[in-house]
Amino acid sequence: MGKKRLHAIMIGFCYQGHVIPFTNLAIKLASSGCVVTFVHPEFVHHMLAKADGVNVAEADPFIRARQSGLDIRYTTISDGFPPDFDRIINYKQHWEAIFLDFPSRVDELIGNIINSDDEAFEHFLVADTSYSLPATIAHKYNMLNVSFWTQPALVFILYYHLDLLRERGYFPVQGDEENVVIDVIPGIEAIKIKTKDLTSNFHDWDETSITRRIMVEAFEKVKQADFILINTVDELEHEWVSAMNQKQPTYAIGPVNFSKLDVPKSLWSKTDCAEWLDSKPRGSVLYVSFGSLAQSNQQLAEEIANGILLSGVHFVWVIRDGADMLPDGFANESKERGVIVSWCNQNEVLSNPVIGGFLTHCGWNSILESICCGVPMICYPFFADQPTNRKLVVDDWKVGINLCDGTSVDRKEVAEKIKELIGSETSNSLRGEMKRMSSVVHKALDEDGSTHTNFHRFLEDLWAKAATGATHTHG
Repeated sequence: MGKKRLHAIMIGFCYQGHVIPFTNLAIKLASSGCVVTFVHPEFVHHMLAKADGVNVAEADPFIRARQSGLDIRYTTISDGFPPDFDRIINYKQHWEAIFLDFPSRVDELIGNIINSDDEAFEHFLVADTSYSLPATIAHKYNMLNVSFWTQPALVFILYYHLDLLRERGYFPVQGDEENVVIDVIPGIEAIKIKTKDLTSNFHDWDETSITRRIMVEAFEKVKQADFILINTVDELEHEWVSAMNQKQPTYAIGPVNFSKLDVPKSLWSKTDCAEWLDSKPRGSVLYVSFGSLAQSNQQLAEEIANGILLSGVHFVWVIRDGADMLPDGFANESKERGVIVSWCNQNEVLSNPVIGGFLTHCGWNSILESICCGVPMICYPFFADQPTNRKLVVDDWKVGINLCDGTSVDRKEVAEKIKELIGSETSNSLRGEMKRMSSVVHKALDEDGSTHTNFHRFLEDLWAKAATGATHTHG
């Protein structure tokens, strides 16, 4: 009998910030010779299938991957609700189901996949760290357990030490202690992170909160993972990756969003912004894109829209479903200077030399893409990991500025910050730092760079551990 083939069963998370890197990790594994079964939540599949502005059947990276000869199998799994169930409005009900009922669905699906395989496979489970289910299921089916974290290593190590932070009184954060410096976690002594910079879960006092329960449980269970993959660059977060490596085998393999099978320019140009961009001066255009939750904030949308008008800059604004959130007359008043689109390929837009800045909610994917493309940022975080991401961008790496100093957004301040980012002395300083950081990331992505080396070291270690039959040595 020949050598077994590695078969990755991948359980994707349901938010876009997780789906994109998870998809690219699947392609990366398949490109390295693994068989991949990618499991998507049914409602995410339906959402992508009806997306506006792009032919999903053409743009689907898995279709292109299979056309390139990669062995990627695709299936869906129900989260217990119909596709049109509003999971944002009913997030508590949705997450209760994910926490309590979803693991049994995953268990059944994985059992069926393994039992139906008629080839000699060494199965391993790759699941988002935000799930608590992998430890139990991997143990049941004697699979190696690979946890994939789609956010910064800094956020991972903070969550990993929740018990220590609770013991020292940092979790949950006291409302009047926003500026307390945290200096008790191994590996982050050199960074002055304050309680205000912690993720939104650290500010949640409700111990019965479903989001808090899920995160606490997930980071207890991740301590049983055989391997941890983080979508970051070792050179950007070396101290924290190194500190985690002292606990469990941890590999910085990011940014995984840059794939040879990325969406062809012929597809994203259907949004009509490519030709428009190419007609503008270098560094003169502001790119604006927020996450889906941020887009539902009417007042924010109006203040940013009016701030853009006051600034007088050219812009591309991605609003997937919320163009009606903009002030009356904005589209007409700004049509000579801007383009509003429902979808675009963000990497392609950011890599265009006419883009001079990125107004962002500080999602980790967006930050990595902005760095790769050398575009400085204006940061306005909302929740989850975004406040911590902002701290990295503005305070530590100095490749961005804050949108506002308070909690509310004012159109005049928006205009001032846009003008500061595009065409000022501050802009020159930011661009210098961004150019240096972008160079570091691109070197990491080279064939002999840290990202490539770490990924192949992970595969070698995975094979070695699979050969011994040893699993679940942590916890």
